[in-house]
Amino acid sequence: MFQKISAQIQQVKKYQFLFSELVKRDFKKKYKRTALGMLWSLLSPLLQLAVMAVVFTQFFGRNTEHYIIYLFSGNLVFAFFKDSTNGGMHSLMSNANIIKKINLPKYLFLLSKEVSSCINFGFTLIIYFAFVAIDGIPFTFKFLLLLYPIACLLIFNIGVGFILSALFVIFKDIQYLYDIFTQLLMYLSAIFYTVDIYPEKIQKIFFLNPVYTYISYFRQIVIDNTIPSLAIHLLCIGYALGALVIGAFIYKKYNYKFMYYM
Repeated sequence: MFQKISAQIQQVKKYQFLFSELVKRDFKKKYKRTALGMLWSLLSPLLQLAVMAVVFTQFFGRNTEHYIIYLFSGNLVFAFFKDSTNGGMHSLMSNANIIKKINLPKYLFLLSKEVSSCINFGFTLIIYFAFVAIDGIPFTFKFLLLLYPIACLLIFNIGVGFILSALFVIFKDIQYLYDIFTQLLMYLSAIFYTVDIYPEKIQKIFFLNPVYTYISYFRQIVIDNTIPSLAIHLLCIGYALGALVIGAFIYKKYNYKFMYYM
């Protein structure tokens, strides 16, 4: 397995220039013909947060300390997941003309989408930390641990991206089903409400949702100033590696069919 991973890394290095150009193209394409351009990377999460704060604060935030950060943490992680996996799903079909003409590792297109989403996430993270400072939450060494759920979520997104990109080439209905699924997942991720209103057994069920697990990690570090339990650490890496293994398997299984459906 490690030999295969090493071989894939060497292949990425071989096409390093192409990969960097794909990332630049994906990032520029997202803001093409917009008046504000890259500023939307900063304004979009702020506008979403403003709308959610106005709508939900009166209903869920009255008794929740640092509710805006609580809300922002959930929205930050979920937006990264949704943007990354949606981009991954369309990565092959949106580059079908190139794939048909040039013999290249197809996963490069998916990885370029993931890197582009990661850059957008980085911009949003800057705004997030600015809000944390404004809200009076002290920055501690524990914030460095946020690199762990971010890395796990990135791997998880790549795995889900492999699954969606492979299925979307063959089954176009996946995009509509996935829109419904992400809408449902948003409500199950406790973005704007707290899970402590439920019995302890129900609270544990929420951790069956990988996205909620990563959101919870953020909130425990930033708001509660506590290091999550070993169980949560294991869940984070378990979901990431599980998605990557399943995604790679499905991607490899359907890889030979891609050219017939493009």
